[in-house]
Amino acid sequence: MSGNWRPPSSTDVARAAGVSQSAVSRAFTPGARIAQATRARILEAAEALGYRPNLLPKILQTNRSGIVAVVVGGFYNPYFAMTLEAFSRALTAAGRQMMLVRVDSDRILDGVVDQLAGYRVDAVVSALALTSQGAADQLSKLRIPIVTLNSDLAGDWIRSVSSDNFAAGVAAARLLSERGGSRFGFVAGPADSPAQVAREAGFAHGLAELGLPPATRAGGGYDYASGARAARDLFSSSDRPDALFCANDLAAFGVIDVLREDFGLTAPGDVQVIGYDNLDMAEWAPYRLTSFDQDVDAHVATAMELLDLEAGATCVARTVPSRLVERESTRRG
Repeated sequence: MSGNWRPPSSTDVARAAGVSQSAVSRAFTPGARIAQATRARILEAAEALGYRPNLLPKILQTNRSGIVAVVVGGFYNPYFAMTLEAFSRALTAAGRQMMLVRVDSDRILDGVVDQLAGYRVDAVVSALALTSQGAADQLSKLRIPIVTLNSDLAGDWIRSVSSDNFAAGVAAARLLSERGGSRFGFVAGPADSPAQVAREAGFAHGLAELGLPPATRAGGGYDYASGARAARDLFSSSDRPDALFCANDLAAFGVIDVLREDFGLTAPGDVQVIGYDNLDMAEWAPYRLTSFDQDVDAHVATAMELLDLEAGATCVARTVPSRLVERESTRRG
């Protein structure tokens, strides 16, 4: 390629198509008035030249880029990959561009505030939660819609979509009791995760409603290793639980493997186990895990609706019901 090469311009397209430069601009502007035959001639010339319109003038004129930042982290967890794919489909269908912003955290959006401030994006969506009011206030200063999943905080520019984590915890307690559980355990996620806090609170409430003893707890992470450690802690004592609710599926997989390999126990023969997220792996033969499905597509569809709310809208937090999918890990007999 010659060192004098330059990308084709709208002037080149106008000259090739025999039209004005403003006609080229209208041809690439959705909804602009231009004769179909003229537009077709312009697009044909643009294709032949390899022309692509420069979006910068439009961004400077309208102060809108059509770009939505999707903030993700924790790729060890298939839940985030599922969410990213769903956001990608939804944004493409809406005619928006996605900019991927990766952070190290698997659950907290707070640390990416400064990074987001440096981008010209129209909105931000994320499966990570906001956990501090200070971070929420900083994001609000960007004056663009921010939609987070499973977060407690909302505001004029910050909206949230959450799984009904508390109700799922209550339902987990009821199912484990109905299936014959009498000694309960909770395998916890991170203490600073709003979803984890709500799931544990719902589970405790459900047990109390049934007049059952509180759950013994262990854990502290959403990963497989945290579940494995929690299982060793819970089952190394003489008072072993016979029914477990795990804050997510990955931790539940770690629990089931350790029960089998370290203690010679099976689910549900010896211990009933429930997870959360309904990952594809929950169907796998070694687990057949009962789990709550968050309905990622519904979360993303709701998030897309919230992106279009005006600042100051009163409905800035919505809840999506989770669906209990029962498999063999809670089916005895």
